[in-house]
Amino acid sequence: MHFFLYRLKIHSIYPTGECRKNFHLFVLRENLFSLAGKFIFMRETKNGKQQAGSHLSLLLSKKRRSFAESQDIKLQISYIMEDEEKVSGLPENAYRELKEGEVYKPILSPDKQYREVTPWSVFWGLVMAVIFSAAAAFLGLKVGQVFEAAIPIAIIAVGLSSGFKRKNALGENVIIQSIGANSGVIVAGAIFTLPALYILQDKYPEITINFFEVFMSSLLGGILGILLLIPFRKYFVSTMHGKYPFPEATATTQVLVSGEKGGNQAKPLIYAGLVGGLYDFIIATFGWWSETVSTRIIGVGEMLADKVKVVFKVNTGAAVLGLGYIIGLKYSAIICAGSFLVWLVIIPLMSAIFGAEVLTFGNDAITQTVGSMSAEEIFTTYARHIGIGGIATAGVIGIFNSWGIIKGAVGLAAKELKGKTDAGQAKELRTQKDISMKVIAIGIFVTLIVTYLFFHFGVLDNWYYALIGLLLVGIIAFLFTTVAANAIAIVGTNPVSGMTLMTLILASIILVAVGLKGTAGMVSALIIGGVVCTALSMAGGFITDLKIGYWIGSTPIKQEGWKFLGTLVSAATVGGVILILHQTFGFTSGQLAAPQANAMAAVIEPLMSGSSAPWALYAIGAVLAIILNFCKIPALAFALGMFIPLELNTPLLIGGAISWYVGSRSTDQALNSTRLERGTLLASGFIAGGALMGVVSAAMRFAGINLLNTEWMESNAAGGLAVVMYVILITYLAISSLKTKK
Repeated sequence: MHFFLYRLKIHSIYPTGECRKNFHLFVLRENLFSLAGKFIFMRETKNGKQQAGSHLSLLLSKKRRSFAESQDIKLQISYIMEDEEKVSGLPENAYRELKEGEVYKPILSPDKQYREVTPWSVFWGLVMAVIFSAAAAFLGLKVGQVFEAAIPIAIIAVGLSSGFKRKNALGENVIIQSIGANSGVIVAGAIFTLPALYILQDKYPEITINFFEVFMSSLLGGILGILLLIPFRKYFVSTMHGKYPFPEATATTQVLVSGEKGGNQAKPLIYAGLVGGLYDFIIATFGWWSETVSTRIIGVGEMLADKVKVVFKVNTGAAVLGLGYIIGLKYSAIICAGSFLVWLVIIPLMSAIFGAEVLTFGNDAITQTVGSMSAEEIFTTYARHIGIGGIATAGVIGIFNSWGIIKGAVGLAAKELKGKTDAGQAKELRTQKDISMKVIAIGIFVTLIVTYLFFHFGVLDNWYYALIGLLLVGIIAFLFTTVAANAIAIVGTNPVSGMTLMTLILASIILVAVGLKGTAGMVSALIIGGVVCTALSMAGGFITDLKIGYWIGSTPIKQEGWKFLGTLVSAATVGGVILILHQTFGFTSGQLAAPQANAMAAVIEPLMSGSSAPWALYAIGAVLAIILNFCKIPALAFALGMFIPLELNTPLLIGGAISWYVGSRSTDQALNSTRLERGTLLASGFIAGGALMGVVSAAMRFAGINLLNTEWMESNAAGGLAVVMYVILITYLAISSLKTKK
């Protein structure tokens, strides 16, 4: 329900002509927006002032009207200002599937206009893009994980609008978040591939890399990702409403809505944010207890890990636990099933069967026997590649399943290009307006032309090789856009590094086949991989922004249009930051290890030298994905579990189990729904607090403030303490979720 508080500034014009602004009139009505519009309209007519005054007199007290009339004072409206629209939260059907004939009505009504794109929102969005691009690049190159910037940016946006007393800032805050969130997706696309150029440069001095190459790779990939995703917006955010959990979008939306609601309704989110933020800050900054606990902390567990390669791990962070709650038990169980298959079956079996052998799978750099490796090394060297094969095949299956959507989007673009549009398009709701298919088609064409010119004149210096590179970028980015968006919609994690690794392998094989090898081939494959990686990262990240806008009621075309500016700023920032960090720290050892980029360099070097990829492992993953698809089990979620480390998957199952427990305790379904909603607020607080404190901790380390007690953190005692603290955190989430009434 919407309430509008209007402040009507009134001035009195005396017979002498003197004008005094002597009082304000405050009016609170449920549906006053049309009334205010009537005043404004009447004021613009020929006799608007007198009419407005007469209407206004109906709202004034009898005593004040009598005084005005006796003094021949004309009461006129100086201006009418909408002071505040009170938000009561997301609709009841925001997270569930819609019934037949049911329509989702967002917070911001599709029939009204709201402040969205303003100098305020654009300025702060760009500021956030610069700051978080730098922070995310440093953290990603340090530990290989890029934090999701959407949530902390949403928190800051809410704080800014509150601090500067901006009313009805929900639409503006969505734009700030959308522009600023470019940082995380551009960074993820860039740092997983492009630092590999610097890494290879240390070994092959003839390789040259400059700011322009990094900037253009990130910019072109980002633009391509935006343009390729827009045709699928309605499918993912509207048609599939309630079918996908969208964990990150859920948490970000809760932050934005709770900040706008204020008062008691925002308290659960704030309290949980403080608890989760403090909890994760203590782990990341001081290391009072272990971030990851494994069965190695007890004697039997250590024996099992060493002898039979069976190990169980869990990340004890609050943010990942909250993520599991929002994903829910169904998808969490499928993801963990993939993890358990790898860690509890495949890894022990490989050690038992091939323990005395050296399995190279075409990689001569592998010299250890399988039995001499730890469970983690077997996962990284072998088992993870099965997950990559599964992700790639699940992606291909997803492409076939989505072919009708892809065909429809392309058909609509072709129809608009021919000048044929539907008559009903003119009446399209504000919340369903996208950039036209005609503009998108032209934009994709222009972007591909610029990409070709960049490849030809900036990288390859050969029209034939540049054309091959362009075809690789266009085809892979187009086909895997839906895969990236689907992964984000399910688990909030984009398997972009796995898909990029497949792109690099495929690109290397094709480039070698057409005669391009050696260092020139390495540079070309990595630049191609950088463009594709950024495009897929953008596609996955942008679907989160659009889902947030759908829930709240933003105008999609405004989000889409201004996303390009954020991409430009983030690409420039990331290019500069990578250059500075390489010159300051380097990427091969020490403070910035750049794990993904080192992995990409390790894979691409032998391929360009004539070695092969682990095709047998990819094939196992592919066969498994096909079997899962026949069994009606989501193959992508299962394959993601095989690819993502075990310690990041087990908390998802725990969080999902808590969600199921909270939502099934009562026979009263209305009470269960209320409890689930409160739990979602708490889980969102965990994610928001953990993400924000991750930024703070990274900033402290960047400034040289390192308070982490690494020796204690890695001890068994710290692991035992982590178990105790984690149980307390789980208990808090479960009990607090149940403490609510209908």
